[in-house]
Amino acid sequence: MIRLVGLNKWYGSYHALRDIDLTVRRGERIVVAGPSGSGKSTMIRCINRLEQHEKGQIVVDGIELTDDLRKIDEVRREVGMVFQHFNLFPHLTILENCMLAPLWVRKLPRKEAEEIAMHYLARVRIPEQANKYPGQLSGGQQQRVAIARALCMRPKVMLFDEPTSALDPEMVKEVLDTMVSLAEEGMTMVCVTHEMGFARQVADRVIFMDQGEIIEEGDPAGFFDNPRHDRTRLFLSQILGH
Repeated sequence: MIRLVGLNKWYGSYHALRDIDLTVRRGERIVVAGPSGSGKSTMIRCINRLEQHEKGQIVVDGIELTDDLRKIDEVRREVGMVFQHFNLFPHLTILENCMLAPLWVRKLPRKEAEEIAMHYLARVRIPEQANKYPGQLSGGQQQRVAIARALCMRPKVMLFDEPTSALDPEMVKEVLDTMVSLAEEGMTMVCVTHEMGFARQVADRVIFMDQGEIIEEGDPAGFFDNPRHDRTRLFLSQILGH
């Protein structure tokens, strides 16, 4: 579904991504972990061209991402993204936020867009909030709206960029539960997160990044119980406290 080959990204003289090679299979659930500034978010932002890579190849569902705007649009139609901050339009209701992309990008009739929006709001368990505005919802509810909004495009892949890090601790679980149920339905997912319990429960593979490189990858059991690299061990001891 996703193939990164020799991916490099610079910000001026800062080398943010160094020779990243990664293949994500259809239906696979990948968790990307690592310290702040390790390139995790930059990598997944490159997958839907929110960041432009300077060297290497990105292929999503057979489409290579280049400067061709049509290709970028094609990829973005198939790739849902959920950010750390919810990025909802404050002046639109929850329902209107979810209907926007189906109406404007998929060009669906209004009635159909509304049915899809309500379906996914029910899917994230907040259909009763449809006519409220984002400011009337808790952070956890807003993030679930953001997930529903991405799902309304019926994407083939969901990218999550630290979706719980801006939330109060008691709201984290409701968002993670939503993501777990998506994973159980077989959605292809790439998730940057510090939630190691989620990684253990859901990931097919955990990718550990540091200083713009993939240092280690493996299944959760091997990654958590028997990390091979010193940097991975240090990270896990800091984040898990052992």
